[in-house]
Amino acid sequence: MDITLFPTKGNLMLAQNTLALSRQGYELLDKKRNILMREMMALIDKAKALHSRIAVIFSDAYRALESANVSIGINTVEDIGFAIPVDENIKIKFRSVMGVELPVVSKKESETAPMYGLAMTNSALDEAVAKFMKVKELTLELAEIETSVYRLAVNIGKTQKRANSLKNIMIPKYEGIVKNIQDVLDEKEREEFSRLKIIKKQKENSIE
Repeated sequence: MDITLFPTKGNLMLAQNTLALSRQGYELLDKKRNILMREMMALIDKAKALHSRIAVIFSDAYRALESANVSIGINTVEDIGFAIPVDENIKIKFRSVMGVELPVVSKKESETAPMYGLAMTNSALDEAVAKFMKVKELTLELAEIETSVYRLAVNIGKTQKRANSLKNIMIPKYEGIVKNIQDVLDEKEREEFSRLKIIKKQKENSIE
């Protein structure tokens, strides 16, 4: 029993309230953990599918790039690559899942016109560019998902730790405190009842 809680009805009520709050807190944390787990598992499945898609498109893109290198020359392809501007249309916002901020990556639609001249290029280069653009798009999506999975995993760990603390420490502790205070108060009540019976009997005897 917590020595700071003397066996009084007031302390019994305090201990019962703390126990009720601990149980409620555990239920809420357990519900939060389950929701976050479902969200994380769904994202993990998406990440696996994306990894497979990216691997296939990467392979196709490199084959197209090799074909362009052979047909128009690796130096020409390299010069065109350096001439393509840096993409600054990527934006990151956030959405909240049970208080966990997860990134939402978006890309502003840009012009579809070629970013290089057509005089010294061919269809192989066009195909390679299109494939690598698709790879970039999927990589952005994958980065969003993997960052979300990481943040969810960290928060699930923290939530589980707090839930375990309530379940294994706080709830048993206050269950014990409530029981001990209740036992002491019940014993005092029985003693008081016995004392009153004795007093009543003595009064009855004195009247006789």
